[in-house]
Amino acid sequence: MQKITPVVEKHYRLILWILPKIANFPKDQRFLLADRIERILLDILEMLIEAVYSKNKREVLIKVNLKLDVLRFMMRIAKDMKYVSLPGYDYFCQLTLEIGKMVGGWLKASVL
Repeated sequence: MQKITPVVEKHYRLILWILPKIANFPKDQRFLLADRIERILLDILEMLIEAVYSKNKREVLIKVNLKLDVLRFMMRIAKDMKYVSLPGYDYFCQLTLEIGKMVGGWLKASVL
């Protein structure tokens, strides 16, 4: 088993932080918006782990960037609907910005 990369660990911590938050969404949104957010988070984790083992990391990391953008918009909707507090949304933005930078750096390194 390969060493877990820092970006995988950071995304894992994001998942642990956000799952209790989305569990508190209103009942009608738990099976719509919360489920989509959870699925995207887990898809990103799966793709990051795949990139660790993949020879063609570039394709996988480009998909991760796309999923991160979708996740940001889903959480923006949650914030605008007041399902997530403004400080919680700010913290989420900081974490996803860091994750995005790490993925971008990994992407640049995979071209070389």
